[in-house]
Amino acid sequence: MTRLAICLCLLAVALPAVAEVLVEAEAFDDPGGWTLDAQFMDQMGSPYLLAHGLGRPVAPARTEVELPQAGEYRVFVRTLDWVARWKAPAAPGRFTLEIDGKDLPVVFGTQGAAWHWQDGGKVTVAGKRVRLALKDQTGFEGRCDAILFAAPDAPVPAADHRPARKTVTEDAGRYDLVVVGGGVAGTAAAIRAARSGLSVALIQNRNVLGGNNSSQIRVPMQGKTMQAPFPRLGTVVAELEAGGNYNDEHKLKVVEAEKNIRLFLEHHVNGVEKTGQRIDAVIAQHVRTGRRKRLRAALFADCTGDGNLGFLAGADWRMGREGRDETGEAMAPPQADKQSLGATLHWRANATGKMPTFPDCPWAVQFTKETCRFALSGAWDWETGYNKNMIDEAEAIRDYLFRVIYGNWAYQKKNHANYRAYEIEWMGYVLGKRESRRLMGDVIVTEQDVLANRRFPDACVPTFWGIDLHGPHPKYTKHYPGEEFVAAANHANRGKQPFVVPYRCLYSRNVDNLFIAGRCISVTHVALGQIRVMRNTGTMGEVVGLAAAVCKHRSCTPREVYHKHWTDLTTRFEAP
Repeated sequence: MTRLAICLCLLAVALPAVAEVLVEAEAFDDPGGWTLDAQFMDQMGSPYLLAHGLGRPVAPARTEVELPQAGEYRVFVRTLDWVARWKAPAAPGRFTLEIDGKDLPVVFGTQGAAWHWQDGGKVTVAGKRVRLALKDQTGFEGRCDAILFAAPDAPVPAADHRPARKTVTEDAGRYDLVVVGGGVAGTAAAIRAARSGLSVALIQNRNVLGGNNSSQIRVPMQGKTMQAPFPRLGTVVAELEAGGNYNDEHKLKVVEAEKNIRLFLEHHVNGVEKTGQRIDAVIAQHVRTGRRKRLRAALFADCTGDGNLGFLAGADWRMGREGRDETGEAMAPPQADKQSLGATLHWRANATGKMPTFPDCPWAVQFTKETCRFALSGAWDWETGYNKNMIDEAEAIRDYLFRVIYGNWAYQKKNHANYRAYEIEWMGYVLGKRESRRLMGDVIVTEQDVLANRRFPDACVPTFWGIDLHGPHPKYTKHYPGEEFVAAANHANRGKQPFVVPYRCLYSRNVDNLFIAGRCISVTHVALGQIRVMRNTGTMGEVVGLAAAVCKHRSCTPREVYHKHWTDLTTRFEAP
């Protein structure tokens, strides 16, 4: 049996000694058709199982658990009605819980806009060994965090209740460099450092590498690599890309071939240990088992996109748009605000002839002939969340896109015969973000730097994209004010000479041993539009990996690489 998080807390009840038993859904022996979703665990407290069935009920998730004794228990399930935050009807995420072959009479996922413990009533079990099954009813994104067996007269627990349990953090070794985040930037950083002789730990909170370019999100690579001033930079990115877009297995093989890299897939960093302004270690939790590991290092790199490691370590950061009154940027708003680039779920349909109808979706965003986006796929411009917090409200942003895509598909499928032979074949469930936190370095690149093509003395990462800023499309502001889901792109500097990012954007200005690579580097919101695509960010990762080698060789900090050992680093840029 897979290790389950089972917590025993003796309660004073009628039975001799009834214990509270917690069963984490992510630790089920057989998830069936349910999908492990760990992207919001910092916000809602845990990974969970998601019934991502695209309108078709998924196969049951099954496990066995040993209770302290036979007898009567009260059962609670931690879940929510995921559309209730919009006061939408019909509760699409419905599921039941089967115990020893018999369904509880309660349908779960039908109440509450926030995560909470839904009461499943009492059950009597004949033996200590119990079989459980989560049975999806709809295929429309039902979700289960955990199941709690409690005393028969136990009250409904508080929403964030977790039985106390002893946790042990095991030592997972000491490394020269710990890279947190296994997207293109983090993977490239780890490979470059490993090939320079460093011992590297690469930590990724999903089961695939590649970030937005993985099969779970499917954003294609953009930008250029292997360009002046250092044309050998970008070769690792090209190597990762050689297997084609979204080829998770190829990226994994490239990493696994590196003897100096220890890879920690499905580990989420949610703790930091520091001395003064230096990180000593990170704590990584396995998203299925809950086991915690401590990884120690001299150097760390935040390649998470969200700046999670920097945030935990107290690094200076920003979110939203800087104001023109602060930066003087023409493309900035007059004063700072919270708006950011939106996030996306990609999807596609295929002609199968297997699903001529689609379930009614009264809980989804409603469409008309005028507002429907008649389409067989959705990509970059199916975008929302502009005025929401891309970290704290990420689950709501993702779920709104679910409501948009399902509602649009239901309308066109019902009203136009051309679509009746098609069904949605794939849809992402991991949110494809463009922007969230940006960690501050010794240089903060601005719009003026990009448009003037300012040449910094430590310029090293050429960016070929142009300032690409997204905002709500006016048509959808008219019909869905404040809840737009289509992007309008504003491109500036497209096709001009590349702006070359300075090295001093790639380390924290106040955490002494923290590198940064990816979309969370030290730039303004406007300048982020220039640098954020993945061939650019992957090249940043290569620079970080090589700079880490200089730090080890010279026993210096990331900042001192620029001030004392810049020639050493540029020599490494030019080496074969």
